Order: sequence, then C-alpha cells, then structure tokens
Amino acid sequence: MNWRRYFWPIIGIAAVVFSLWLLIHELRGISLDDVWSGIVAIPPRAWALAALSSVVAYASLAGYDHIALLHIGKKVSWLFVTLCSFTTYALSHNIGGSVLSGAVIRYRAYGTRGLTGQDVGILVAICWITFVLSSLLVGGLVLVLEPQIVDRFSTTPHHELATAAGLVMLLLVAVYVFCSWLHLRPLKIGSFQVHYPALPIVARQLLIGPIELLAAAAIVYFALPTVGNPGYFVVLGVFMVSFSVGLLSHAPGALGVFEIVFLAGLSHMDPVGVLAALLVFRLFYLIVPLLIGLGVVLFFEHSQYSRGEG
Repeated sequence: MNWRRYFWPIIGIAAVVFSLWLLIHELRGISLDDVWSGIVAIPPRAWALAALSSVVAYASLAGYDHIALLHIGKKVSWLFVTLCSFTTYALSHNIGGSVLSGAVIRYRAYGTRGLTGQDVGILVAICWITFVLSSLLVGGLVLVLEPQIVDRFSTTPHHELATAAGLVMLLLVAVYVFCSWLHLRPLKIGSFQVHYPALPIVARQLLIGPIELLAAAAIVYFALPTVGNPGYFVVLGVFMVSFSVGLLSHAPGALGVFEIVFLAGLSHMDPVGVLAALLVFRLFYLIVPLLIGLGVVLFFEHSQYSRGEG
C-alpha cells in the first residue's frame, strides 16, 4: 500500500472532523432557528451585493487561465476558457487539493483544444503562481496597514512582527517582478520548465489576482450584520487568515476550518450573524458554482461523446 496516496485525504478528513467538533462547541446554545433568523435578517441589498461579488470573484479566476494562456502563447476561445476556469475552480474549491484536481480537469478540457500535457502543466503552474502572488500582495498589505489584525487571533500583541511579516511578503512580490524584468533562466524540473512571465503578464497577475480575493472577502462582508461590523479591511484580513488555514488543512471545501477561524477573528460580533454570513459565502462561492460546474461537465462530456471523442 502506498500510504502517501491516503495521507493528505486522511489529514483533510481529520481537520474537518476536529473543526466541526470545535464549531459545535463554539456554537453551543445556538439553534437552527437562530441561524435561520440570522439568514432571514440579511437585507435584499446585501444578498444582491454578495451575489455580485461572487460573480466578480469567478470572473477574476477566469482571468487566471487567460493570463496563463497568454504566457504560453496558445489561443483558445474566450467562452471556452471562461467555462473551463469556472468549472475547474467550482469543483476544486469543493473537492480540495485544488492544484491536482484543477490539473486533471484542465487536462481533459484543454486537451480537446490542442494543448499538450506540458502546456497544461505550465498553465496550472502559472495559475498557481498568480494565486500565491495575489495572496502575498493582499496579505502583505493587510499586515502592514492593519497589524492589529493579529490581536484577533492572539492574546498578546505582535504588531511589529506582523508588520515585518507583511513587509517580507511584499518583498517577495517585488523579487518576483524584478526576476521577471531580468529575464532570469526558467525553472526546470526534468524536461518541464516554467519561464518567468513578461512584465505585461506580471502586471495582469498583480491586478486580476487580488481582485478575486477582494471580491471573495466582500461576499462575507456584505452579508455580515451592520452591528459590530469592523469594516471591510478587517474582514478582508480575517478572510485571508481563514482562507489560508482552510487551504493548509486540506479539508474538502475547508469545511468547519474556515468557519471556526472566522468566528475567532470576529469574536466580538454576534456569532449567529457571522455564521449566517459564512453560510451565504458557502452558497455563492461554493454550492451554486458547484451545481453549475457539474452541469457544464455533463454538457461537455455529452458533446464529446456525441462527436465520438470521449
């Protein structure tokens, strides 16, 4: 038995179980009726803005694939790329292991448009780099401009350390830009190599990537109650911490992990209102896209079968 195949899935499931246990303990005394009341209390305008934020987030994610295709010099129709990207992220966000699951979905889709396995590998690598760059840029700015955010997750202040960490993150982004400007040698892994993108592509990475994170955090922000709401920038910081911990946990959909960290970051707010906002986030960012993505997959596979290409 190859234990490595089962290690991360077991870790992910364990993270879900442990986080759900913590979540149940955190929310003891809160009934389903309370949560439903919190959802009903969200005004229509907030629902509309949260839904719009989700559209912006997934449109930005489609930009990841467009940027990568521009880098490797492959032309694929705008609609196909957008649908492929949407489906990839809709499924991988729920399944977990987004790099691996995203590679499988993209290989199946882009292979029908003439891309080789190496092309898809480079595309996945560029998309991953775009996400990492975006996280470093947004996270670094939050820590530099709002170092007090760490107080929400620690009993002792570490403002200087938070600022230093933020500056290091921004420095890493600057190093990436500088390396691209210098046209350094590509990263090689066997026969696989990834070239530094040209500066115009890097500019797109640093523009489109952060928009996705800003829009995803806005889903929660708009759905939160106005009472005790700390403002968008703080919610963004809490979102970045929760999202990062969720990814590191390898839990499918960061189930339970995302919620328990977010509740800790907004502990001063009514937990019912926070939980209701997080359910809205899961609805617009995970559940609805998943249902649409599954429909796109079924349509794609049916069309391929009809053409005899399955």
